[in-house]
Amino acid sequence: MSFKRLVRFVDENGQTLYGDFGDIVPSADVTGSMVKVLDGNLETGWRPAGRQATITKLLSPLPSPGIVLCIAMNYKDHHKVPKYPSLFCKPPDALTGPYDTISIHPETQSMLDYEGELTVVISKDAKNVQEDEALDYVLGYTSSNDISARDWQMPEEISGWQFAYAKSFDGFAPVGPCLTSTALIPDPQQLKYTTKVNGQVRQESSTKNMVFPVKQIIAHLSRGTTIRKGTFIMTGTAAGVGLFIKPEGSGFVKDGDVVEVEFEGIGSIRNKHTFE
Repeated sequence: MSFKRLVRFVDENGQTLYGDFGDIVPSADVTGSMVKVLDGNLETGWRPAGRQATITKLLSPLPSPGIVLCIAMNYKDHHKVPKYPSLFCKPPDALTGPYDTISIHPETQSMLDYEGELTVVISKDAKNVQEDEALDYVLGYTSSNDISARDWQMPEEISGWQFAYAKSFDGFAPVGPCLTSTALIPDPQQLKYTTKVNGQVRQESSTKNMVFPVKQIIAHLSRGTTIRKGTFIMTGTAAGVGLFIKPEGSGFVKDGDVVEVEFEGIGSIRNKHTFE
């Protein structure tokens, strides 16, 4: 696919373009930076355009897919895990950019939470994929935050223990800042990551602590089901989410809080949360 760290952005002329950060890990706000422009897209692949452009707004690395697949309860230190990966989905409008401000509906504010996660992007349609070939279907990896309105998730009488509604509001899946190629990340189970709220570390873990590794997730999700190329798969979160911070309620995201998720070799997303 001819990129190292793929970005999608709006340039100084208002055009939406693809670019490549190459060997640079974009761990700081890259707005205003120059980047090498790429021609192409997911269908055709990408190639150098032979020019540079200025980033005025950084977008999600790929346009919104038809669906965002999400794995719950996938870290040894976070929750009791099931026998097989637990799946829920987010709609396409949940996807948003790495620096976007997240607008929080009044009825989702009281127990607003974060979940720093590694996200996998699929490179080609996948069905009945075996584990030993699963990573051949990966286009790259990106940082993400599975934003969660716990007040719509946890009470059984409200949710019936279903996760999707509480995690599917517009903007509840910020991703980025780039899509790091599989050439740079040959083993997705060796990535350290942190989640911070207003600069305070809340989560600090590694993908080696996943119960279900990326290859097993892809094999499981593709069993009798086609995963379309360009699909984003969020792979679960580690301990340290706001729900379990004491005293109770003190860990939830408040109006104006900035949540930052950073994965080794990928870079960081930073999103301010603004209560409507």
